[in-house]
Amino acid sequence: MPVALITGASRGLGLALARTLAARSWTLVLDARRAADLTRAADELRDLGAEDVIAVAGDVADPAHRSELRDVIRESGRLDLLVNNASVLGPSPMPPLADHSVADLARTYDVNVFAPLALTQANLPLLLGAGRGAVVNISSDAAVNAYPGWGGYGSTKAALDHVTATLAAEHPDLDVYAFDPGDMNTDLHQQAFPGEDISDRPAAATVVPALLRLLDERPVSGRYTVAEFAAAVTS
Repeated sequence: MPVALITGASRGLGLALARTLAARSWTLVLDARRAADLTRAADELRDLGAEDVIAVAGDVADPAHRSELRDVIRESGRLDLLVNNASVLGPSPMPPLADHSVADLARTYDVNVFAPLALTQANLPLLLGAGRGAVVNISSDAAVNAYPGWGGYGSTKAALDHVTATLAAEHPDLDVYAFDPGDMNTDLHQQAFPGEDISDRPAAATVVPALLRLLDERPVSGRYTVAEFAAAVTS
């Protein structure tokens, strides 16, 4: 049975992907900061028929928590998929870079860049031993476009994109993807627009088919948006 580690799995895209992988009989190791939310998500997946769901609450920026995740994965004996989905936006409302607290920015880099790299490093032997494992780092269009106020968050995702590309170049026997899901109706996106109605944004579940097709088709390692991937695999 294939094994996936999904961070930020208590809601949004992480939970939507977990639901679909559970339906495919994957073993799921799920992470999120809020223990109550993660427990609720894991219970929901079990109610849907998931046979093997392991919930490990904690902060991916905490080395001790990452070690706990690594130990759980080692007990499973394999890792086929690592999805680095957990992210923080930074201050909300988002300040211009000239006013951005460096301490807040450091925290955003810890979660959005350093934690995904550290989790990949810790689990690389099992990813390489799984036949052909895959790493998916969730990106953003703010990584490649400059928007006022998005410089802190966007720069972390730009850095994560470069980490992704470099890992792919260094490990041709591993599939390494940066995946840009576009705007979604999620808590993080709501933080970016405090007090605004974002109900017109797509639900996270609508993004999952594109992400699953990426994982099923396994194109060359690289950066894909929802639209670009659909075009790439249907042309």
